[in-house]
Amino acid sequence: MGEWFRWMLVILGLLAVAAALVVVLRLRALERRVGSFSCAVAPAHAPAPSAPPRVGVAHYGVGRLDWYRRWSLSLRADRTWSRHDLEVDSRELVPGSEDRYRVRCSYRGEPLVLEMSFPAYAGLTSWLESAPPSDGGVVS
Repeated sequence: MGEWFRWMLVILGLLAVAAALVVVLRLRALERRVGSFSCAVAPAHAPAPSAPPRVGVAHYGVGRLDWYRRWSLSLRADRTWSRHDLEVDSRELVPGSEDRYRVRCSYRGEPLVLEMSFPAYAGLTSWLESAPPSDGGVVS
């Protein structure tokens, strides 16, 4: 029992190290992309959410905002919001923070709460305001 058990422990250890390396490399790649910023998604059901926000990285895509969980093995975005369906309703300073904002949004009529720094908030509102018209009309 001893020899195969040691080999199993070695293999499991190597798998754990490989998984940790993939997570760290994924996070580093996400954070270094142009158009990425730190952004947490908070529960939207209560005015002062008791559950902590899920920390992640948001990235501006073509016509969408993609959000990735910070600690994950997945290479796909956990959430994606269309630029034309995302609206900022209000912002407030996160209690106990000097530069983090809780941004209340609505996405297709559903509440959405994001937490981010003020520069990220300014970038988000600029990105939303600079969207081309979505009515499909022809400019003449």
